[in-house]
Amino acid sequence: MILRILAGASFLGALGLGMFTQSAVPPAPQPAAAPTLQVGAAQLPAYLPWLQGKRVGLVVNQTSLVGRTHLADTLKSRGVNLTAIFAPEHGFRGEAADGATIADGRDARTGVMVRSLYGKTKKPTPEMLADVDVLVFDIQDVGTRFYTFISTLHYVMEAAAEQGKTVVVLDRPNPNGAVIDGPVLEPKHRSFVGLDPLPVCHGLTVAELAKMLNGEKWLAGGRQCALKVVPMAGRYTHTLPYALPVRPSPNLPTARAVALYSSICFFEGTNVSVGRGTERPFEVVGSPTQPTSRPYQFTPRPNAGSPTPPLNGQLCYGLNLHQPAPGEPAEFFTLKYLLDFYRQSTDKEHFFTKYFEQLAGTDSLRAQIIAGRSEASIRASWQPALSRYKALRKKYLLYPER
Repeated sequence: MILRILAGASFLGALGLGMFTQSAVPPAPQPAAAPTLQVGAAQLPAYLPWLQGKRVGLVVNQTSLVGRTHLADTLKSRGVNLTAIFAPEHGFRGEAADGATIADGRDARTGVMVRSLYGKTKKPTPEMLADVDVLVFDIQDVGTRFYTFISTLHYVMEAAAEQGKTVVVLDRPNPNGAVIDGPVLEPKHRSFVGLDPLPVCHGLTVAELAKMLNGEKWLAGGRQCALKVVPMAGRYTHTLPYALPVRPSPNLPTARAVALYSSICFFEGTNVSVGRGTERPFEVVGSPTQPTSRPYQFTPRPNAGSPTPPLNGQLCYGLNLHQPAPGEPAEFFTLKYLLDFYRQSTDKEHFFTKYFEQLAGTDSLRAQIIAGRSEASIRASWQPALSRYKALRKKYLLYPER
């Protein structure tokens, strides 16, 4: 898909997304502390001195806002010498569908060249950084290993380490920041949906993760980049509820989808639809190979977020998870949906695809499910590696747990 460059209209209106809210379920009320929270990008006095006299490249998308103004426009208006914008998956303005190739282009509003980091080139090349001294990363994450923006962060830091550039990470909340769970990625399953030995739910903000990547020397060759971070200001903790002001990607349109994402994304490596091509992606799951007695039915059709959705045009039987179950926490990770759908599948032989191991990060999960092991038993097998990760994570925390 060719990257479309928008100008003239307001940013949010041009994006066609508006504010990140739910039509059927109102957003969770914000705690009293929330109005005092300032994301890193909003703290201009903290990092503008680092950009003065430098050629600056931005790694940004539609979530990179200072108030309601895009970071690129904000910095341009402050006289910062922007020489490049790097677009991750979904593009600079966040319009591209999941998996769509992002093409280079020029942003009509700022006049800055936009270079793709999602397509053939996922790591900035020396040529792409030839006119850059400092790279500023400001993208909203959702706290899940297979959400590709943190892989982009890894490659940006790696390229910076190799080419002598500085990386500035502007921090934002993790909407699932209290959850540290799931199998830890095994090296043999490294891919763009999992580059580092993290559990499915890593429980870090992007600045904390950047510090971990550098501190643990996980970049290629054990290199470390020149890293500066701007933490959030205010009373942020990892358990603070946070409603994202803009959808982080086309197929995570609601707070409920963001909460379900870590548990539901495993189905992307199966013959079960996660609702791409419907009005409720990552809130509904179903398949033609599930019992027709399932309480919910849907048929995926092409739409803006999924031009070619899995199981396109096929009637799927499954579940509508839009409404939380009684007593269900706001943040959670569970295997119950995956185990249930495998048990009831009418085509177990083709239930899993090769992609499943990349998402799981381990060979064992598929075998455990096929063997009929319980969720408690499977979870127990993760604990040694997960416990080591939790201890490691504490070294890099910038904020209280609670």
